[in-house]
Order: sequence, then structure tokens, then C-alpha cells
Amino acid sequence: MIGIYDYTVILTYISVMVSFVGMMMAGEGHYKIAIVCLAISGLLDMFDGKVARTKKDRTEEGKKFGIQIDSLCDIVCFGAAPIVICHSMGIGIRRDIIGLLILLFYGVAGVIRLAYFNVAEEMRQNETTENRKFYQGLPITSAAIALPVIYMLRPLFTDEIFLLIVKIMMLAVGTLFITDFKFKKPSNGVIAILVIIVASALLFSFTREWHMWRMN
Repeated sequence: MIGIYDYTVILTYISVMVSFVGMMMAGEGHYKIAIVCLAISGLLDMFDGKVARTKKDRTEEGKKFGIQIDSLCDIVCFGAAPIVICHSMGIGIRRDIIGLLILLFYGVAGVIRLAYFNVAEEMRQNETTENRKFYQGLPITSAAIALPVIYMLRPLFTDEIFLLIVKIMMLAVGTLFITDFKFKKPSNGVIAILVIIVASALLFSFTREWHMWRMN
């Protein structure tokens, strides 16, 4: 069999499978469940790199495979999945040309970012074995925090205003994907806070979905 199947990539594989489920749910109109899947993928992604680095005898092939598989799964989990979720909410349908263009821009920006990251990260690893301390631009995984948190605010707005906020968020995040600035890699403390935020969004979304299911 071709590919890598050891524990260093297990979280990445689980993350992309969760995203596949999320996109299928979104395609059936269950975008709330899809947001839950997005949040779960984000939680898994926060720790996949840490798990991979625990293996001390990784081969060069394994390291390069890790870079590629991580980016390929990221574009599914945090590039395609948010687009499908936003579309299922109503963005980019009927005559919403602006919304459609925003989603297309977001997707292309995510692809560009990850392709650039693959090249830059491989060059960096050829020069040093130190862990990366800064991101260049906003990580694409930010969508797994931004969209669930925005969704938590939905009860405060009308549907029209909420969709406008989501469009602005997607445009801003997509722009930051390809903007050249240094973003310090979060410390363990910050990661813990992010996990709490995403977990809260996850719990909120799940609770609402469960309540609406029981009402029906």
C-alpha cells in the first residue's frame, strides 16, 4: 500500500473524514451539524502537529508526506467545508452574486496560501530542525474558530444581517490568508483558550440542534 499510516497522521485523517461528513450534512441542509463537524476538525488540527513531532525517527519521506497530507486535508476541512456550509446557509444562491464571489475568493485564497506554505515549509525544514515560531499570514485553520464563533451570535441578528456578517468574515479571513504579515504561533496557553472557545461553540451548536430535533 502507498501512503503513510502510522500514528503521526491519524488525527489528520480523522479530521478530514469528519469534514466529509460535515459537507454531506450541509448538502442536505443540516448546516448546524456541519458547523459542529467544522469545530471538531479544528480541535483535531490543533494537536495533529504536536502528535507528529513525538515520533523521533521520522524519515524525510515521512516528513514531506506529512506536509503534503496536512495541507491537502486543510483545504478540504477549512477551505471547501466552510464554503459548503456558507452556501447551505444561503450565501451565493439565487442572485447573490457578491456572496458567490466572496466564497470563490475565499477558496482560491486558501489554495494559494497552502501551496505557498508547502513550498516555504519544505525549504525551512531543509535549513533548520527548529519548530516554526511564526505563521506568515493567517492560518487557514482559523475558519474553524471564526465560523462557529460567528454562528454563536446568530440569535442576536435577523437572517439578512447574519448572512451579511458571515460574508464580511469570509472576505476578511480570505484576505488575511494571503496577506504578508507575521502571526505568532500560539503558545500552549493560547491553544488551551482556543480549544475552550471552539468547544463552547461546538456545545452551543449541538445543544441548539438537539433542542430543535426534539421539538420536531
